[in-house]
Amino acid sequence: MSQQLPGTSPEQQEDASERKASEDGAAGSHGMNITARSQGELVRRRFFRHRGALGGMVALAFVLLLAFTSIGYGPIPGWWGKSYLVPSSVIESGRPTLDLIPWFDGDGLSVGANPFGQDNIGKDYFALTMRGAQRSLIIAFVVGFSSTAVGTVIGAVAGYFRGGIESVLMRFTDVMITIPVLVIAAVLGKRFGGGGIIVLALVLGLVTWTGLARLVRGEFLSLREKEFVEAARAMGASSGRIIFRHILPNVLGVIIVSATLAIASAILLETALSYLGFGVKAPDTSLGALISEYQSAFLTRPWLFWWPGLFIVTIALAVNFIGDGLRDAYDPRQTRVRA
Repeated sequence: MSQQLPGTSPEQQEDASERKASEDGAAGSHGMNITARSQGELVRRRFFRHRGALGGMVALAFVLLLAFTSIGYGPIPGWWGKSYLVPSSVIESGRPTLDLIPWFDGDGLSVGANPFGQDNIGKDYFALTMRGAQRSLIIAFVVGFSSTAVGTVIGAVAGYFRGGIESVLMRFTDVMITIPVLVIAAVLGKRFGGGGIIVLALVLGLVTWTGLARLVRGEFLSLREKEFVEAARAMGASSGRIIFRHILPNVLGVIIVSATLAIASAILLETALSYLGFGVKAPDTSLGALISEYQSAFLTRPWLFWWPGLFIVTIALAVNFIGDGLRDAYDPRQTRVRA
């Protein structure tokens, strides 16, 4: 027999026993303990359970480390002994010395003097490819962040204030959408490409923000009518505070996912521009510029085409997988993570 707790009536004791039994039964029937978690923790757990996103993170981290540590960056030296600027004598027609298939020829794993081969004048192609990967990655990230900033500001202002401001901003956005991005980017790239990769990246960011602006505007149109926004407005909060402190945090998921996908698109856009001759200018290089420069050697020395192409595909796929993982993690209908 159970003993009655002091200070409680028999009816209260019975109700407490029933509630405890119900809770224990519910937890036991599902075979797990229900733990309250914040939205940030749920997003983090969903993301790290997305195998594609984890694979993309590992691949992108590997490319970043390889590109920036091998030949160094700026005054920081790298561990690779050859320069992408200094040619040497061409050995065995510049063929790659990298061997990762020991059972194919029986001589074991080896890197050799020129793992990616050499170009026409004897420059080490591994160093050239790493230099191109550095420039392409910098351009892609700057384009992604700058286009995200512009698109977020325009979409937020248009969606919150509406009226004439929204009409002007959205009609300007519609005009930008009707013009092919590659055409605008080619014209601006030819005009500003000589100013360096940062200037080129900022210019490209100014023409790739339109999709995000429309998404953010739609989210702001929906959220500006919610009760928590009306309560903040009734308490005298300024428009800037409502936008940045109340509405924008609820749109952060859309912005982060769009920024990630913008980085992947920027890699391909930079490749296309450099391939057409409107991107990175010599003597500097990028992955797209390498493909453009050595496209004529595709049949005779295909490794000059393969290595930059492999890095472009790897970076684009890795960033896209990360974007897919973030999209699933921020999806409020996602219910895979319970434990």
